[in-house]
Amino acid sequence: MYEGPVQDLIDELGRLPGIGPRSAQRIAFHLLATDATDVRRLVDALTEVKARVTFCTTCGNVAEEALCRICRDPRRSNASICVVEEPKDVVAIERTREFHGKYHVLGGAINPIDNVGPDDLRIKELLTRLANAEVTEVILATDPNVEGEATATYLARLLVPMGIAVSRLASGLPVGGDLEYADEVTLGRAFEGRRLISA
Repeated sequence: MYEGPVQDLIDELGRLPGIGPRSAQRIAFHLLATDATDVRRLVDALTEVKARVTFCTTCGNVAEEALCRICRDPRRSNASICVVEEPKDVVAIERTREFHGKYHVLGGAINPIDNVGPDDLRIKELLTRLANAEVTEVILATDPNVEGEATATYLARLLVPMGIAVSRLASGLPVGGDLEYADEVTLGRAFEGRRLISA
């Protein structure tokens, strides 16, 4: 334990996701050894992001205006909505350049252990958006873990009776992976998601 501001900094850094006590300590001492100008740039960036960045009123993605750039883009299709857990997932999907519709960010996944239920997510907002007859497909792109699967299953039960096409991202073997290292669930999904090869 350190005294005063050093310990306060370590404690605050330790509250960040993925930062344990040792990492927090390393970052704190790195900041102490860093030039004051570099630290000021970090402080300014943190202050500016909190002051200028908000969440899109339509999809929940990060935005500097009421609507994010994707919701404002007239070239994006309104017929399909890709449902993701967090804004970082939008970035991951956008990097593929395969999806040309709009997004809906839930703000997490159903997780009873952490007391996160359907009412804690942006599901009502999704249902409101789907009242628009223009939407014909919903792609469930939640994480392929227990919480993501539970969320996708819950959403599918809500959406399928609405007559909207509901699909789930395929999951299976990663490119460059070895079969011998794949777990049974991943390998089973790879078999389920197999597709025909045409000549």
